[in-house]
This record gives sequence, structure tokens and C-alpha cells, in this order.
Amino acid sequence: MYVTYIVRFKITCERCDATSICQYSQQVYYILHTTGLAESSFQFHGDFLALPLKREISFVFRFLVATPNISANTEWEQNGVTIAGDIGGGNNTNQLYYPYGICVDDDDQTVAIADYVNHRIVQWKKSDTKNGQVIAGGKGQGNQLDQLNSPTDVLIDKKMNSIIICDRWNRRVVRWSRRSGTQQGEILIDNIDCYGLAMDEQRYLYISDYERHEVRRYSPEDNNGALVAGGNDKDDGLNQLKFPTYLFVDRQQNVYVSDNKNHRVMKWNKDVKEGIVVAGGQGAERALTQLGNPSGLFVDKLGSLYVVDSGNNRVMRWLQGAKQGTVVVGGNGQGAAANQFFYPNGLSFDQNGTLYVVDLGNNRIQRFSIE
Repeated sequence: MYVTYIVRFKITCERCDATSICQYSQQVYYILHTTGLAESSFQFHGDFLALPLKREISFVFRFLVATPNISANTEWEQNGVTIAGDIGGGNNTNQLYYPYGICVDDDDQTVAIADYVNHRIVQWKKSDTKNGQVIAGGKGQGNQLDQLNSPTDVLIDKKMNSIIICDRWNRRVVRWSRRSGTQQGEILIDNIDCYGLAMDEQRYLYISDYERHEVRRYSPEDNNGALVAGGNDKDDGLNQLKFPTYLFVDRQQNVYVSDNKNHRVMKWNKDVKEGIVVAGGQGAERALTQLGNPSGLFVDKLGSLYVVDSGNNRVMRWLQGAKQGTVVVGGNGQGAAANQFFYPNGLSFDQNGTLYVVDLGNNRIQRFSIE
């Protein structure tokens, strides 16, 4: 999710390898800064030797989505605005029925939503909160390539112009093109009890397996996957998970997992055998040291964790190394008011730091702007 990546050229030459001066089409040369890239920027040593920079830059770099502009002191409005769905729920294009995962696309100003009971992925434009557009599934519950069965998460793959979906009860992960007229998807991985998805800068795909209590990392060429978290049966040991749901992967390929039935969030550093409890793990009550069935999560550039505390109807922030969290939004009891949730689930941020929360039980998506 909120990461920046650079598409590498397929064109190489001795000059490029020797000097880091790469050749583009029409004999246009540019000089890349090859080390020390800033988190959300790039630098050039020198200038283009032909054609203006602005004319060619779109061919060189492609950004997935900007890092959200939030800090440890950022606060959000407490009353959310409904941008998709309504409290009643249903299968019309202006409705959702138990939405689960969510992904925001800043480029297209759209929000993709896993519409669980309607067996579809729906896209809503930020400028139009009245109607959504079905972009995958919606042909009834089933296991054909044009169908989904209770999707739980969706990931936008900008490079491939596609979406990747956890097709939960078909026990598979599928890809659907975002091109107009797409009628069916393709199976990427099957025989997996998938729940949550994440992708890192190297395009490795991370999938939580809810029934095997583990997280695996898949390269584009590998359908078996490497174990990166859990996989030691279900329990509360540091090398174990118990029904993992949503994921986040940082720039160092460290994996954060919502360990749902252990009521905690675990961080698994790259290539380790045990995780670290970074939030919760003290029971499922509503104290600031606790989480109840955590679900959607995000980690910002400062290492602050944002997690949906589903059982307590709130979103919490845990600063890096903190022993307890603070309530960001919600926490006002279960309900349908603008400052309440009914078992929230997924969450996402846009590049401005606006927070989007899936209000599952109220069949809606709530937007919270920065104060």
C-alpha cells in the first residue's frame, strides 16, 4: 500500500552499467542517482542532454501511491462522512452488504471495496458517493472465473493495471484486469484459506492463511510461497498466530499481522522465527492496552501503527515502542451515528492522510479528514 517504487528499464547497455547513464528511446540520455534515495523522492545528478525533463519524466518513473502526510500528533475529525453504502445494506450499485477489505487509489481518485456478501469488488469514485461500479464478480456466489465467493481483501496493482483479490471461500487468490470490458479473472494461487493481502516494493505478494495460522510471501514466479510468520499451529506463542487476518509490509519487508483471536498485532522482522507483540495481547477488553479482534492495519513512516479494534468499535494508534494506544476515531459504543461503528473491519489512507474505515455492520465506508 502506501509505498513508492521505480519501474526498472528493460533496456541496458555497457554505458549504462559502467556509468549509471541510461539510454532511453530517441537517444535521450538521463543520469540517475543510484543510491541514497529519499523515502518519497528521487534525485538527478545532472540534466537531460536532450528534450526537456518534464516531457520525458513520465516514461521514467511510476509512483504507486504517495506516503500519507501524517505525524504522531495528527488528529482526525470525529464524525465520519459516508462515501459508500448505507446502513440498510443490499446489492444495488449504491449499496454494500458486509464490506471487508478496502484499497484507495489516489491516481484515479477511487476506492476499491471487497463486498463480502454480494461476492463482488466494487469501485467508488471519491467524487460520486451515490453509486459504485462492479469491477470483479457480481455474478452470484460461485467458483467460475467470472465469480467470487465472499471476498475479504483487495489490492490494487498499479504496474499490472489490475486488482488482486482474496476469494475467501473459493480458497484462492485471483487477479482481475482493471481494463474496461474485463469479464473474468485468473487464478494466481489456489488451495489457500486467504484472508489478507499486501505487496512490497519488490512485488512480492504476502497472504495470510486464516486456517493454517500463517503468512506466506510469494514471488511472481512462485506459487508455493515462503513462510514469513506463524506456521506452528494455532496458539499465543511468539512463533505462532491464531487466525491471522490483515497485513502490512514495510520498506524493510517486515510484516505486521493482525493476530485476530490472540487480540494482538505482531511484527515479524525479515527472516526471523519469532514475532514481537507491538499492540494488544492483554485480552479483548477496551482498556488502552488491549485490542479485541484486531483487523485492518497500517504503519506510517514513523513506525506508528494504526489498527482497527473491531471488537471495541474503534481505530487506535500505537506509537512505536508504546505500551498502550490512543483512540483515533470511534470508541463511542456500537451504533450507526457519525462517530460510531458497528464492528469496523478494514482501513486505508490516501496521500493526504485522510482515513477510510470499513464499517462492516453498518454496510458503509466512513471517511475521516484531518482536523
